[in-house]
Amino acid sequence: MGKISHALPGKKGKQVQFSEPLSADKAVAYDALVLDAKLRQSLVTVRSLGRHGLAVAALETVGSVPTFFSRWCQQSLVCTADEGTEMYLAYLERWLETSRARVLITSSDGTIALLRRYRQRIEDHNTRIALAQEPALEIAVSKEQTLAVAQRLGMSVPRGAVIGSVQDVGAALKEIGLPAVVKPVESWLWGNQQGTRLASHLVTTPDEARQVVEALTCSGGTVLFQQLLSGRREAVSFFYAGGKIYARFAQWAKRMEPPLGGQSVFRQSIVVPEDIGCQAENLIRAIDLEGYSEVEFRRDDAGVPYLMEINPRLSASVEVAVQAGVDFPLLLYQWASGEAITNVAGYRTGIWMRYLKGDIMTTIAALQQRGRPGVTPPAQAILEFCLSFLQPTGYDYVDWEDLKPAMRATLDFSRSWIGGAIKKRLSHI
Repeated sequence: MGKISHALPGKKGKQVQFSEPLSADKAVAYDALVLDAKLRQSLVTVRSLGRHGLAVAALETVGSVPTFFSRWCQQSLVCTADEGTEMYLAYLERWLETSRARVLITSSDGTIALLRRYRQRIEDHNTRIALAQEPALEIAVSKEQTLAVAQRLGMSVPRGAVIGSVQDVGAALKEIGLPAVVKPVESWLWGNQQGTRLASHLVTTPDEARQVVEALTCSGGTVLFQQLLSGRREAVSFFYAGGKIYARFAQWAKRMEPPLGGQSVFRQSIVVPEDIGCQAENLIRAIDLEGYSEVEFRRDDAGVPYLMEINPRLSASVEVAVQAGVDFPLLLYQWASGEAITNVAGYRTGIWMRYLKGDIMTTIAALQQRGRPGVTPPAQAILEFCLSFLQPTGYDYVDWEDLKPAMRATLDFSRSWIGGAIKKRLSHI
């Protein structure tokens, strides 16, 4: 286990190492500990809670992430163990023994999977984990179970087949056809020593399908072999607790990384569409999924919405909701801490947010993947990327009251460019 450094609130940068637990009267109390500090939504969370006068600490497995440079991050913790491992858990428990955190907020599949396994142990430290309870969470993290509930509610879901090995690919090809999308049933798969995050892939040939399925199932996982839907991607987010919806928010993603359906990098707040708004709310209520959730849809060429998945955690795109007037991180804290939850009656529509690094990468991907289904033609991708600078837009990381995280993110991006990561991608165009 790595060393733990500790700093008093308001004394950022001052570190005190210790090897024995502090006594209860000397332990520093924080209102929230935000895990997965490298994620964009973690920075949004730290800023949101800090602005409301809450003491916030953040933890990550690497140092110098942008969140650590926020004026509202009162303590930066670096755990040298990988997320989702027993060593990570030991580090977290050790910190909770020597400090007090009223609420723990996480947004990564790996840490969520770990906390689900050891939830009671963590909460024995008088810390509330801001996640829905089982079995609602179990349904939400499983695409197969989520789609099954949706079908019972009469919602449209993509044609698909659940397969467990490469030997099943032939039958899936006959049933679904190509192109198709191969998705892990669960995004995080536990191995012997630690977990692994699995991603979705577009496949256009039988050989490509077999290679992807073999890679995703080699550790024992199962996958969904689904029809390709490349229409408009929309998402509805909720804050739900005790049978009541406290907030609703909708957005659509104009561009994503990867282009077919990864994280949204250019998105806009919209009025909650009547069709998917009702469907998504019925789904959340049927599962009884408390806390924050984002329900994602894809429309077909006729405009019919199909359910893709539920994210039962703060999503990377959540800043557009905060900028529009729906402070989901604060609602999450209020709910987990037992405080009264603010009821949000409405929000501003037409708000654009852009993740510039991701937008650059998805434009490069459009050049690399020219001609593949769902990928914007190169000339159009470059034109749309450039024209977006003329659109009044907010940028992830950029906050005029808190500029250091944006400066750090820019420096990290520059280093990745100089280091060759982006040049390597460009060389394959």
